[in-house]
Amino acid sequence: MQGGSSGIGYGLKYQARCISDVKADTDHTSFITGTLSLREENEVHLIRLSSGGTELICEGLFSHPNEIWDLASCPFDQRIFSTVFSTGESYGAAIWQIPELYGQLNSPQLERIASLDAHLAKINCVLWWPSGRHDKLLSIDDENLFLWTLDCSKKAAQVQSKESSGMLHYLSGGAWDPHDMNAVATTCESSVQFWDLRTMKKTNAIERAHIRNANYDMKKSHILVTAEDESGIHIWDLRKPKSPVKELPGHTHWTWAVTCNPEYDGIILSAGTDSTVNLWQAPTSAEDKATSESITEPLNQQADPLLNSYSDYEDSVYGLAWSSREPWIFASLSYDGRVVVESVKPFLSRK
Repeated sequence: MQGGSSGIGYGLKYQARCISDVKADTDHTSFITGTLSLREENEVHLIRLSSGGTELICEGLFSHPNEIWDLASCPFDQRIFSTVFSTGESYGAAIWQIPELYGQLNSPQLERIASLDAHLAKINCVLWWPSGRHDKLLSIDDENLFLWTLDCSKKAAQVQSKESSGMLHYLSGGAWDPHDMNAVATTCESSVQFWDLRTMKKTNAIERAHIRNANYDMKKSHILVTAEDESGIHIWDLRKPKSPVKELPGHTHWTWAVTCNPEYDGIILSAGTDSTVNLWQAPTSAEDKATSESITEPLNQQADPLLNSYSDYEDSVYGLAWSSREPWIFASLSYDGRVVVESVKPFLSRK
């Protein structure tokens, strides 16, 4: 099914490529995003969907000293988030706190809680464990995986452990398993690598070329979804990782981002450099049974898993975020700085 955007828009002043759901804000549907300007002072925007669901409101606008390449909201404190940034000559990462009285200040300044300054290679992302309070953080650079202990009250972050990906692998990103705080997946040019954080050792790998993004299914353990440049979207049962259990066609150009709905089984979003966001329905099974046969049974026989295609964008779409508070709502961010919030409720009712 094809269609343009009927969503609610919000424009950033500069280009941007990362957006995050503010999961810890249980009273509002909120997102946080940051800009990517080479010459101007960059900005972090805290935006909320109005109570009537008809407009996006800027609840906070904060200056950020450098280009923001990655941004993630803390899952247990709505005022805390992380950024990966470029100074033009090098990359850095930091944990920030929004000032408590930001709504009453003329020129609010973000407070830097901690700098993740142990990296020597280019930093790609910072990961928070997706649910609940957890004092650990992960940061991934081209060559290494760092596990940090974060103490927000003392405004300090210490490296707990570190491991190299190996000479033949250049890491590009990762995802933390929401079902196991000791398990993380990292992406690189030729594979997805799985790690046990207790030992910082690799436990398994999926050999697959040009993986751009990976995301765990929040509702089902063992299920990982990957976005792979020109080969589309693959759904994996990690108990038998030699081949995907489902394949989706992806985008007409690079498939850049993929994310699983936090509540509804098999509802997946993808975005790409073809200036399109796709909504998919690809359930793996009625129940997450331990047998391999149950995972591969095609319980949904619809010919086309594509529920809708949102094509009303003028630039590549790099950022996607489901709302954890209202899981039928998602936000997308195109490179020209346009945020669009959409509701997928009409498509969920068809299930």
